[in-house]
Amino acid sequence: MTATPAWPPDSAPRLFVDAALGEGAEVVLDGAQANYLLSVMRLKGGDAVRCFDDSTGEWAAEIVSTGKRDARLRMVAHLAPREPVPDLWLVAAPIKRQRIDWLAEKACELGVARLSPVITRRTVIDRLNLDRLRAHMIEAAEQCGRTALPLLDEPVKLAALLRDWPADRTLWFADETGGARFAPTPGPAAILIGPEGGFDAAEREAIRALPQARGISLGPRILRAETAALAAVSLWMAAAGDWG
Repeated sequence: MTATPAWPPDSAPRLFVDAALGEGAEVVLDGAQANYLLSVMRLKGGDAVRCFDDSTGEWAAEIVSTGKRDARLRMVAHLAPREPVPDLWLVAAPIKRQRIDWLAEKACELGVARLSPVITRRTVIDRLNLDRLRAHMIEAAEQCGRTALPLLDEPVKLAALLRDWPADRTLWFADETGGARFAPTPGPAAILIGPEGGFDAAEREAIRALPQARGISLGPRILRAETAALAAVSLWMAAAGDWG
């Protein structure tokens, strides 16, 4: 007797759908998503697609019709609920375009709940394309199997960030002048990473004055901003996140 193939197959493409999904729900994909399914993946009616919506989780969908530039999908089966997300924010000073894009992508892959750009005195980038950053995070989530997308905040100045900092959230900040060995603990947390050149003396003093702030060291070598950010996120996830 021939075994019934698994459905949806592991090879089914995976897409984020910006709409609430449910059993039997239909969505129409157009633009880049339709082009990817129809022209790149060469899918047709009856083929399977995995969809997630950052709300209800992941669904197996079937292509029920196609047009020249669109595809209609019907949700057939609920595969998984939305994942629980470790309560970790990454607060990082914007860096040059390709590097901030890479940082947003990898932060999503590593499981952060929120990405908050912060403007410091030495920040060299004062304008961010948030739509582009979100697109990079969506693509990362599609590829790495996440069913939750990180929140992406508007950039905020460091002084305003510290003024409004939540009382119950630890702020681990990478202090290039020296800090304690990073030993993450459970609970709401954020990692603060400065720009190229680091924080200036007044900024470090302001951060240290915050009761929730903890200065940390990330080892004996000088790290680029994006390397420091992802090293710190990895250490936190390994100790207090969802990697156990």
